[in-house]
Amino acid sequence: MLSQLMILFGFFSLVLVMVYWVNRAVNLFGDLIADGHTGGIFLEFTLLSLPAVIGIVLPIAAFAAAVYVTNRASNDSELTVVQAAGFSPWRLARPVLVFGVIIGAMMAVLTHALVPLSIAQLREREAEISGSVSARLLHEGTFLHPTKGVTFYIREISPEGELRDVFLSDRRQEGREVIYTARTAYILRGDTGDTMLTMVEGIAETLRLSDNSLSTTTFTDLTYDISSLITPDRRPGRRARQIGTLELLTDTEAVAEEVNDSVGEVLEEAHMRFEQPLLCVVAALIGYAALMTGSFSRFGVTRQIVGAIFLLVLIKIIESAVSTPVRANGALWPLIYLPSIAGFAISALMLWRAARPRRPSAARRRQAASGAAA
Repeated sequence: MLSQLMILFGFFSLVLVMVYWVNRAVNLFGDLIADGHTGGIFLEFTLLSLPAVIGIVLPIAAFAAAVYVTNRASNDSELTVVQAAGFSPWRLARPVLVFGVIIGAMMAVLTHALVPLSIAQLREREAEISGSVSARLLHEGTFLHPTKGVTFYIREISPEGELRDVFLSDRRQEGREVIYTARTAYILRGDTGDTMLTMVEGIAETLRLSDNSLSTTTFTDLTYDISSLITPDRRPGRRARQIGTLELLTDTEAVAEEVNDSVGEVLEEAHMRFEQPLLCVVAALIGYAALMTGSFSRFGVTRQIVGAIFLLVLIKIIESAVSTPVRANGALWPLIYLPSIAGFAISALMLWRAARPRRPSAARRRQAASGAAA
């Protein structure tokens, strides 16, 4: 049974990860390509977002695998045979529990290591490319507004990096507007590290709004500082999701001050990294136990599956309900584990009910009695 659970879990995980990942990648592709980034940047960003996506789908895949395997064993009468051989629902739950612990261990690796590392690396790369000249300014045939009061346009960019037919409007100085047009231009790095736009064979038109006077200057070459149009390459501040669990627990107040969160929010982040693996075990047990409570029916186990989904929704509601008081008061952090405790209690209650001998209903007893009398 454990091998079947792992095989089905792998299948459901692959399908769900692809669905979530493709959906996120489509949005990311539109944002990055529209900003002028290459396909390599897009691939890097999608790979860095993969650990968080896997963390979302693991409990769902564990639940789906437990439901599917239990339902198939019931339909093939395998459960009936092993129960007739003396195996109780508690005994049959052991492989499901082991399966849940394995998935929980995977989730623990994600929440404590891979997800924080991937988020930290993603934020570093976002800060790096935000200051990229090519991403901010080098777009053919598009009017760009890199900062308030500035409009920039390039008709064409040659393979050698030459900018052709450049238009630059600078309205940042009050009462004065300057428009630069040039046949060609180049982007150069100055000795001090500033980024300069060197325009060749163009015109500079200055409009003074106070008296609506226009002055025109023809130039052979003109250098314009565009450093202010590019976002500075600064190291981004840390967030709680990218900080290690040990630091969150041992240096909570300092971390809360650094990331500008409350102590409760920091503790919630730390303890959720322990709670999420437990929820994987809960999801698997609920999927199994809910189907074990039903008796044979020609309509299948649809009612039990719907009930199991409702129980998962109930656990998520509990999880949402406890987050608010924990964020407000960090001393209430034990409430974070209430959803998993409730899930284990519900699973145990359903298994206890499934292990009780079922007494036939009054109608079935009367039907059996009439058949015996005949």
